[in-house]
Amino acid sequence: MSFETIEFAIQDGVATLTLNRPQVMNALSSRMRVEITEAVTTLPAEARCLVITGAGRGFCSGQDLTDRAAAADLEGTLRDEYEPMLRAIRACRAPVIAAVNGVAAGAGANLALAADIVIAAESASFIQAFTRIGLVPDAGGTFVIPRAVGMARAMGMMLFAEPVSARQAADWGLIWEALPDDAFAEGVALRARQLAQGPTAAYLSIREAVQASTQNDMDAQLVLEARLQGAAGRTADFVEGVTAFLEKRPARFTGR
Repeated sequence: MSFETIEFAIQDGVATLTLNRPQVMNALSSRMRVEITEAVTTLPAEARCLVITGAGRGFCSGQDLTDRAAAADLEGTLRDEYEPMLRAIRACRAPVIAAVNGVAAGAGANLALAADIVIAAESASFIQAFTRIGLVPDAGGTFVIPRAVGMARAMGMMLFAEPVSARQAADWGLIWEALPDDAFAEGVALRARQLAQGPTAAYLSIREAVQASTQNDMDAQLVLEARLQGAAGRTADFVEGVTAFLEKRPARFTGR
């Protein structure tokens, strides 16, 4: 695959998608949104984990405000470009890590929060910057953030548009962890390898169950859990996991 605004590479089962417009803090252009969607939806079978990160000193500054066409039709842009991108990330055929290496603002923050796991460098921050330009949080922010941090903190983030540090985001439960800058790359790589060597089908079923839990009642969730567990019990990874446990050795999962 050849791209203009992102870089894409696979090594040892880990696919890395790098937002690559560092001169504008990786602002989301129309082209970038299309390329992200394409890369995620056509993820090769060999990729068992996807890492999304940013080039340069920022993760993503959000919508490219120089894009006059997008600004002229915000509703259409969200419907036709943002929604397919975010749905692709949430339905990716491999677990997704957002490696937030710097500022994640506006739709850039919500792009990160669409991932299964968010790991941030301690120098990074998350900003719901929309009210600074008279807009409403979008790109899934009003869905994800209240469920992660509660109504009071979500409203504060969105109304005041103040940066939330990576450490504070971790303390609030908005992200998985904040790592010291000098340990960030190694920490992300370790987590990505862990997922790439794990039981992929089980990971994806966990995602399905957790996402459904925000809408289901208990009875519906129990039915879903039983169905997903039945499917997991028919995988080669389940057989390997039990065999490894009985033989007192690490499991060698293949993702099947």
